[in-house]
Amino acid sequence: MTNSPALNTRTIALIGLPGVGKSSIGRRLAASLDMPFRDADEEVERAAGRTISEIFAERGETEFRSGERRVIARLLDEPPHVLATGGGAFMNPETRRLIREKAISIWLRADIEVLARRVARKNNRPLLQDRDPFETLTTLAEARHPIYAEADIIIDSVESPHSTAVRAIIDALEARTR
Repeated sequence: MTNSPALNTRTIALIGLPGVGKSSIGRRLAASLDMPFRDADEEVERAAGRTISEIFAERGETEFRSGERRVIARLLDEPPHVLATGGGAFMNPETRRLIREKAISIWLRADIEVLARRVARKNNRPLLQDRDPFETLTTLAEARHPIYAEADIIIDSVESPHSTAVRAIIDALEARTR
C-alpha cells in the first residue's frame, strides 16, 4: 500500500481492449492506493439485472452502450475510486469527456497476441464470441487505439505479474503529482 494522499484525490479510470487486465489490475491498484474499486461491467449488470451477454443478445450493443454510458456517469459522480471501464466505453465521446473532467485515464496497452491468449480462457465477452479472437482484437485495436491514445497515462501491460503494472501505474501517477 502506498501512503501518498495525492494519488487518491481523483478517480482513476482504466481503459483498454478486452483481456488487458482492467479489472484484475484495477482491484490490485485500488488495494495498493487504499481506494474503493468499481467495475463498470459489473455495475451495468447489476443495474440491468442481467449479464452483459444477455443484454447484447436481448437488446443489442447500442442499448448496452447507452446503459454503460449512464452507469459510468453515475460512478464518476462518486468519491474517488479506481474504475475499470468496459473496452468500448472510452469510445463514447460523452463518456470520454466525463472521464477527462472527473478522472485520470490510464490506457492499459498490450500486444494483440497476448490479449488473444488471455481472452481465449473466458467465454463472457460478447464481441469475441464465435469469432477469431486475434482477428477481432486486431479490428478493435485499429478502431480504438487512436482514441485510447487520448488517455492521460499509457501503461504497457506485458506478460508479467499484475504487481508490475500496478507499480508502473503508481509511478506514473506520482510523476504527475510532482
